[in-house]
Amino acid sequence: MNIPIRNPVPRQPAGSMQVELDPNLNIGTAKVFAVYGKGGIGKSTTSSNLSVAFSKLGKRVLQIGCDPKHDSTFTLTKRLAPTVIDALEAVQFHSEELRIEDFVAEGYNGVMCVEAGGPPAGTGCGGYVVGQTVKLLKEHRLLEDTDVVIFDVLGDVVCGGFASPLQHAGRALIVTANDFDSIFAMNRIVAAIHAKAKNYNVRLGGVIANRSAKTDEVDRYNAAVGLKRVAHFPDLDIVRRSRLKKSTLFEMEPSPELEAIQNEYLRLADQLWTGFEPLEAAPMKDRDLFEFLGFD
Repeated sequence: MNIPIRNPVPRQPAGSMQVELDPNLNIGTAKVFAVYGKGGIGKSTTSSNLSVAFSKLGKRVLQIGCDPKHDSTFTLTKRLAPTVIDALEAVQFHSEELRIEDFVAEGYNGVMCVEAGGPPAGTGCGGYVVGQTVKLLKEHRLLEDTDVVIFDVLGDVVCGGFASPLQHAGRALIVTANDFDSIFAMNRIVAAIHAKAKNYNVRLGGVIANRSAKTDEVDRYNAAVGLKRVAHFPDLDIVRRSRLKKSTLFEMEPSPELEAIQNEYLRLADQLWTGFEPLEAAPMKDRDLFEFLGFD
């Protein structure tokens, strides 16, 4: 998958509630993936283990957490890493005074970890913080030596923090479970990405079924709108235990079920690195989706 140079982005129309993004701020030659899904669906677990899988394939990986909770990378670093916004506040937003170690932490197997953080509740937009994070990484030339960038994005599809990574990503991945609420949220995310793709080069890359024994409802929805499932991670206790141990799945005690999950992550990472055609999905209207999923 080639990530081309981004075209200039038109200014937001008057009255827009989205933060205006810098059209000249692009990441460069790294392959960039943005991971989406409803809150609590397992985006951070998926992102962190996918980052490790890329690193196991010999890629230089940077994971950027885009949630004010700043817990995207804790299984990689074994701690809640300091955020970019905290680091900037400490030097009164004089970014030239920051050192790399002030906002970048090295995690398991060499994955570089950044937590964007967020403004205090009710005081600002997450999109500004994501933009400042990418700007800071470029100023310190950290993106030049990176092969893969993974944005782990908050679940709110109406916020600038949701939209900002779409300026940089080549492919958006959606994490979902095999249930009504998760698929309903996925449909809204598809609609949002579809709208942003008019101005940015981001395209839908595929769906990751997570925390689900079955994938029948996910697959039925995918077939109806033009999406594709690219991976499946069942709801296994070992995943829960890895979070409690502050560890990625690649650090847990070996077992046949664990090896199967690790191999699925490695297969997904290899597929994403090799690249595949973007998906031109057509999201449903809320009422149509409600009737489509229905109830028994």
